[in-house]
Amino acid sequence: MMKFMENEYFNAFWVEEKDNNDFVRSVSQRRLSSLPDGEILIRVYYSALNYKDALSASGHKGITRRYPHTPGVDAAGFVEESSSEKFIKGDRVLVTGYDLGMNTSGGFSEYIRVPVGWVVPIPEHINFRESMIFGTSGFTAGLSIEAIRNHGIKPETGKILVTGATGGVGTLAVAMLSKAGYHVVASTGKAEQTNFLKKLGASEIISREEVNDSSQKPLLPKKWIAAIDNVGGNTLSTVIRSTHEHGLVASVGLVESFNLNMTVYPFILRGVTLAGIDSAETKMDKRLRIWSRIWNEFRLDDYEFFVKETNLYDLSEEIDLILQGKQSGKVVVKI
Repeated sequence: MMKFMENEYFNAFWVEEKDNNDFVRSVSQRRLSSLPDGEILIRVYYSALNYKDALSASGHKGITRRYPHTPGVDAAGFVEESSSEKFIKGDRVLVTGYDLGMNTSGGFSEYIRVPVGWVVPIPEHINFRESMIFGTSGFTAGLSIEAIRNHGIKPETGKILVTGATGGVGTLAVAMLSKAGYHVVASTGKAEQTNFLKKLGASEIISREEVNDSSQKPLLPKKWIAAIDNVGGNTLSTVIRSTHEHGLVASVGLVESFNLNMTVYPFILRGVTLAGIDSAETKMDKRLRIWSRIWNEFRLDDYEFFVKETNLYDLSEEIDLILQGKQSGKVVVKI
């Protein structure tokens, strides 16, 4: 059977490497035949902007090895063509993680073609935009909350810290934890976002300086039973050293640093667990379980106050803002 419109053109956000390690972004027309092999062709209607996308769009070779390239680790839309019995044309689906947007042409595009094992069905009561408001950020927050719950930490057990609380993962982590009944302590370097964090559901707001101890003390006063850390570096060290006995710290990001300089004392004297959260390679059975919880347990009453919508032509400006640390909330991309 002839593949769907292989010679047809579509629009995609395109990052090209020029001389002197200069990377140029544009919206370019591509042919469907240029997409990689895969069982599922998806007409994308919404994507979302993540920090990893911004790095890929800036030429970070640790994220994307080869250019030109289309970033976008998230995508939601209709199945246009399927060679698998699992999906048929017209099915509503999303893809987050795996290699999408890294070295596989990503979601900042009208079409993607991916392996069937990457594809998640979207229930009828969820639209594409809402699915991308959660996207990788919400999925990562959901994985972190499951780790906290599986550790036996309930809302009455103690406070939960979220660092980098105004970023994509942080915003959704605060909102989802609050919806689940937890007492959330939100840490941010943006003092002007206090009301924003309270509206998300944070019970307390603290400055980023309060989670950046430079004393090098092996243990600090106990402040929370669990944390979701988006920052890494000395912040993560401070968070771990300030966690109660038998608490858990979920590590999901590294905007400050990928280094962790500390002793083992919190682990062997307080029994603290450091849980690494890898959302990209989550196995499908767990992936479906987390998405089901997001669709049913963690749906929010109001999204619009923390969501900004953009398009492929204005996306580069939003990428610059996220790289400068000036984004708050979630940016969704209408394709």
